[in-house]
Amino acid sequence: MKNKQLFFDWILATLRESAWAPLSIFTFYLIGLALQLFKLFPPLDIPTHFMGGVTITYFYRVAIRNSQKFLGDIPIAIQILLAFTATGTTTVLWEFYENLMDHFFGFQMVRGLEDTITDLFLGLLGALVLSLFYRKG
Repeated sequence: MKNKQLFFDWILATLRESAWAPLSIFTFYLIGLALQLFKLFPPLDIPTHFMGGVTITYFYRVAIRNSQKFLGDIPIAIQILLAFTATGTTTVLWEFYENLMDHFFGFQMVRGLEDTITDLFLGLLGALVLSLFYRKG
């Protein structure tokens, strides 16, 4: 029972502390879609993917840091590596999402292979930037 409570405390603490970051980018993304901002201003996609990488890495870093309460100490280098690789996985899944929305619903979110590669690069660049400057362990 104690482990279950620690798990729920970890989830709540992580959401309370860091969910605002990826949710703010996601909200901006939804507003951009609704107002067709990404079609009107295609370069707007660049900071969106970069900041998505920053915010999701922040979320993962907080989750990993908070998990130490029940997992034990995790060296900072491992925390950074885990958050970076989790962000990489998230960026790949996001690009799958965009391609599937195009394929099944005709959204035209992806403007070709170069767009997909650029989006992946920008997400990872955002993850790298946060990893270099966020030192809270």
